[in-house]
Amino acid sequence: MRADAARNRARVLRVAREQLAAGDDSLQLNTIARLAGVGVGTVYRHFPNRHALLEALSAERFQQLVDEARAAAAAEDALAGLHRMLRFSLARALDDPGFAAVLESSGDSEARTSVMKAELDGAVTELLDRARRSGAIRGDIEADDLRRLICGIQHAVRSGDGTSRYAELYLDVLIEGLRPAR
Repeated sequence: MRADAARNRARVLRVAREQLAAGDDSLQLNTIARLAGVGVGTVYRHFPNRHALLEALSAERFQQLVDEARAAAAAEDALAGLHRMLRFSLARALDDPGFAAVLESSGDSEARTSVMKAELDGAVTELLDRARRSGAIRGDIEADDLRRLICGIQHAVRSGDGTSRYAELYLDVLIEGLRPAR
């Protein structure tokens, strides 16, 4: 990427973050272009749609989730690692609706997002395999299932009053549901 293109991209991302911090999550690309002092075509070249912009804004947070999943997969106690990773995932999804949208999306705009999702699924699959071998969780849950379930809990918490009490309650229900049938 040329230096001026990289500067423009960074400026667009900075303005988008400022908009989000100010409470405007609409991420209207035309507005962001105007506020960043670049042409609309420049914004659309870097981010063809709102979702692509969300992916770029969420990349750092997504990498943190991948790192957490890898750490959980390497934990001595697979079940404890799984619990920690699920709590981490839910907290990030509740904290950042844009990140939650990227996490739950079935299609990715940026190749980097697809790579991170594959890395996440790989680490979670390793973690689930270890937990299954120890008899701690049921055998029919896959990495993609966990991602969808965390997104579902995030939606359930947001549809209520959003308090952390509900997040913990729903997460506990998920964790209990992962246990093998008796």
